[in-house]
Amino acid sequence: MDSAGSSDGPAREDGAPDAVTDRLAVRRLDSLRAISTDAWDALFPGGNPFVRHAFLSALEDSGSADAGSGWTPQHLVVERDGAVVAALPLYLKSHSYGEFVFDWGWAEAWSRHGLAYYPKLVSAVPFCPSEGPRLGVAPGEDACALGATAARAVLDVTVREGLSSWHLLFPDNACLAALTRHDADDVLLQRQDVQFHFRNPGFAHFDDFLASLRSKRRKNLRKERRRVASQGVKVERQVGSDIRPSDWKDFYHCYVSTFIKRSGHPGYLTREFFELLLERMPEQLLLVVARRDERVVAGALFLFDEKRLYGRWWGALERIDCLHFEVCFYQGIEFAIEHGLHVFDPGTQGEHKLMRGFEPVTTRSVHYIRDPRFRAAIADFLHRERDHTASYGAQAAAYLPFRRDGESDESSGQDSTDGTARPARGGRNTPGSA
Repeated sequence: MDSAGSSDGPAREDGAPDAVTDRLAVRRLDSLRAISTDAWDALFPGGNPFVRHAFLSALEDSGSADAGSGWTPQHLVVERDGAVVAALPLYLKSHSYGEFVFDWGWAEAWSRHGLAYYPKLVSAVPFCPSEGPRLGVAPGEDACALGATAARAVLDVTVREGLSSWHLLFPDNACLAALTRHDADDVLLQRQDVQFHFRNPGFAHFDDFLASLRSKRRKNLRKERRRVASQGVKVERQVGSDIRPSDWKDFYHCYVSTFIKRSGHPGYLTREFFELLLERMPEQLLLVVARRDERVVAGALFLFDEKRLYGRWWGALERIDCLHFEVCFYQGIEFAIEHGLHVFDPGTQGEHKLMRGFEPVTTRSVHYIRDPRFRAAIADFLHRERDHTASYGAQAAAYLPFRRDGESDESSGQDSTDGTARPARGGRNTPGSA
């Protein structure tokens, strides 16, 4: 590949573009530095923070997502007469960490047959399990036509370079349609999972949200918030330029401390990543910090755009009862309501979110498996997994704490969802689930 400073960085060793057809040239870039911020961001006009040049380049420039960390950039761009008209984030992966669509079982199957699952190609935002745009298209261009060009190019690279697979993770509906609509051979396999999101129907205040809950759940939620305050903890939200550098530093300390406690390593994201994030895109950052005795004891970092809030990273130095719920959930709900945001995505997994007003939603991923034998086996597995996912989502919805239509506040006091039962997720989506 060409150096990171090249504007057209061909990925092939012979220096030719990956494909040229009908005035369109497809190339791969080995760094976001190979394309200007304006040119890249013009392809993703919706404001989603995770596909901004600032975010993706911060991951690369900080060493959080680069060749050394197993995320080798191979970003695909489609050009017409030298002008970029479409782009697809793309990485050559040597592992499956940081993806949140678990295929460890697939890798084990390859290994049992004496074959290599890695490296593989992945179109995703590293370490961010949030649905959003993955295909960027210039204004006025045909998204489906360019999506078909991009998809063909990725599949051609997968075959030509002998890679096991390509994975498109957490695409939004428009991207999903554009990249799969012309799959005439039906080689792209779709996978589903369930997350839990807060949907704001137009609440004016946090109390409006509370009023939508059954009586017992409303009382429990208020009790959890009071419990945090009773332990001498004060919580504060800081946005954009109001984020204090000292609190930013303390948040990172919390993040690293929590990672070390859970997994024995300091986390995938470096200190430099967070510093670059604050430098390059502060206007889309929300920092929540919790203090006790004037000392920061916990923090959570959120990103947001005009419609959505995204809860991403959290950490704590002390175990304080109910603090995680306050910092990561209730502060986010309040912020979303105050700013008129439609959806709050707090992150992946966690049935405990149901009781606090987060509804089950379906997320999707797309997978191309080069070997037809493995493709058939995985297609069968995904068919059975989809049935389980649909059942799980339906069960989860039954545990939501909202009052039903016509239900009085008095009758809502008997809350059948307050027991210890939870929707049965089973063993799916774990390293051994496939």
